Amino acid sequence: MAPALIRPARPADLEALVGLLRLLFAIEADFDFDPARQRQGLAMLLANDGAVVLVAEAAGRVVGMCSGQLTISTAEGGFALLVEDMVVAEAWQGRGLGRELLTVLEQWAAARKIERLQLLADRNNTAALEFYRKLGWQPTELICLRRRC
Repeated sequence: MAPALIRPARPADLEALVGLLRLLFAIEADFDFDPARQRQGLAMLLANDGAVVLVAEAAGRVVGMCSGQLTISTAEGGFALLVEDMVVAEAWQGRGLGRELLTVLEQWAAARKIERLQLLADRNNTAALEFYRKLGWQPTELICLRRRC
């Protein structure tokens, strides 16, 4: 397989990104796939200066993505980066693309003097949890709660 390039996403990548989110949401019990909503959210991220969407592109195709957005942390007294979506197409998993995407995301954060990255992962996605553990991510004592309004 051709090597992949990590680059910022462009509006022309939207349909490929929506396709990757279909894969991600298939394994996340808390979210339903709705292409119109995912397209809208991605477009909002692309237009937001406080967010970044990165893609892994190989042979002219988007085969992975990672997104993050700034939040204000009172614990940090500044910004933290919430990693929103991290997914690599199945045929490309195990080739280091996820690691590369997160490395570039960390570089983006470091350039903005952001010291903490955080993410949510499905507690039953053992492969993802092991992936993050190998990259030095640490679990916290916090749990995520939500309420729709």
